[in-house]
Amino acid sequence: MEAKSVAKPEVRMSEGRAWLYVILGGVLEIVWASGFKYDTIPGIAVLIALLTSFELIIKATKVLPVGTVYAVFAGMGTLGTTVVEMIMSGGEVSLLRIVFILLLLAFIVGLKLSGKGSET
Repeated sequence: MEAKSVAKPEVRMSEGRAWLYVILGGVLEIVWASGFKYDTIPGIAVLIALLTSFELIIKATKVLPVGTVYAVFAGMGTLGTTVVEMIMSGGEVSLLRIVFILLLLAFIVGLKLSGKGSET
């Protein structure tokens, strides 16, 4: 007798869940990027954060525009690692650096808000 395979309908992830994956991936990027410099983050945590962040981003790009996802992901990582660096280096903060961090944050939010339907 031949076994019949039952095809399960493909369930598409919601945009909200995809954006959650992008945010979580961005936070994990901060962990693994900071872990390259600071010994306080164990190597295994760096590796797990690295692999998980990319897995989340890959899943998010199945629903959201790739360019927007990558820009937000990389921007969050840049923003976060810059803040971590300022904190860990003893608070070396300049007004110009804060202005550029806020601009980067504004661009990330702008990409998120303008990205719907702009790419396929």
